[in-house]
Amino acid sequence: MTVTLDTIISDVINEDINAAKVFFESGMYCAGGPSSAGESIQQAAAVHGIDAQELVKNLNNYFAAKNIMA
Repeated sequence: MTVTLDTIISDVINEDINAAKVFFESGMYCAGGPSSAGESIQQAAAVHGIDAQELVKNLNNYFAAKNIMA
């Protein structure tokens, strides 16, 4: 999976539930909540004061590492 600023949070979680830890580590604890079904990473990051670019980078690193280990 390639994550962008426009990726919906629930799409990331549905791809891999363990990716939630990347959201949690960034301080975004709402990743499994009801808003995540319709919020992009950029929208949620703005609400929570989180660097969206950094979060996207960390999520893509997570998925890249997962693919290497597969």
